[in-house]
Amino acid sequence: MKAAVFEDNTWIEDAVATIDAISLAHEVFSADDLRREMRPPAHKNWPGKALIAARKDGLIQAVGYQTSSSKSRKHGVTRSWARKTKREGTP
Repeated sequence: MKAAVFEDNTWIEDAVATIDAISLAHEVFSADDLRREMRPPAHKNWPGKALIAARKDGLIQAVGYQTSSSKSRKHGVTRSWARKTKREGTP
């Protein structure tokens, strides 16, 4: 994974910004939506890391599960996300 970091060291930051935009456009979304909007990650774990970073930043919240539409995920279960209704630090 160390080599992957050097290949694209802004992917996760770009993905968090994309997640913010996706959460404005869609009531509920998943990593599949992020994969469609972003360039391919240098490491397969990066979409999950970006979603967790967006959650920690208070942008999104987990709302359930859905079946993945990605063939690479073999149509397995993936978490559903939604924009956080009340962001941390806001009244």
